[in-house]
Amino acid sequence: MEKGNKNWYAMSDSALIETIGSFIKDCRLQQNKTQQQVADGAGVSRSTLVQLENGSGGNLSSLIQVLRALEQLHLLQNFEVHDKISPIQLAKAELNKRKRARNGNKKNKSETNW
Repeated sequence: MEKGNKNWYAMSDSALIETIGSFIKDCRLQQNKTQQQVADGAGVSRSTLVQLENGSGGNLSSLIQVLRALEQLHLLQNFEVHDKISPIQLAKAELNKRKRARNGNKKNKSETNW
């Protein structure tokens, strides 16, 4: 199956964990790092990294530490929560937006230096 055509919802939890493990292993090999090097950089044991790569264990904290060691934390951007504005608030803000500039050099005509 192609990379972009996976049906993530149809996959079992264990298949998802195996996919994540394969990703970690592939990143490690692309960076030409040993399991021990990544484990040391992540602050986890080598056996924890082996479990993550095999899809047979580990926890979220270990996963984050390994992703950090592999410089792959950018993958977590999808989890970032952005403030949302309702359409009504957006419409009100649009109504209150300035539409014209005012002349800042406006002098009162009754005030003259005569």
